[in-house]
Amino acid sequence: METSIYSAFTKAFISAAASMNITRVAAVAPFSVCFSSKNVYITRGGTAVPTIGLVLQNNSVVWRVFGANSMVFVNGDVLCLGFVDGGANPRTSIVIGGYQLEDNLLQFDLAASRLGFSSSLLFSQTTCSNFNFTSN
Repeated sequence: METSIYSAFTKAFISAAASMNITRVAAVAPFSVCFSSKNVYITRGGTAVPTIGLVLQNNSVVWRVFGANSMVFVNGDVLCLGFVDGGANPRTSIVIGGYQLEDNLLQFDLAASRLGFSSSLLFSQTTCSNFNFTSN
């Protein structure tokens, strides 16, 4: 993420995490926002941390990123927000990485210039690796 976006994003995430009594700890490179895993529960959607809502063309189109796609365990005691500061002049302001895309279905409609997305398949008790792409 571009620096100003990253700063606003991490500030909001840190505040939301604090309201859930998630304790911040020292950063672990390349991540700058890390937390103790001691009082973070594991759910079907990954770690129980604040949900990230990426608002697309309007407020009714939101791609929600849950703990499985937002947090990275760097060791048994520390998990970090899996986003990095891309600098003040990146090529693009936000890049959605492979980690955020895991277990989400994307449909690219090139003719209509649209993107369809499923949000996390984990809530449907499946993953991309065992999803049946041939069913009706």
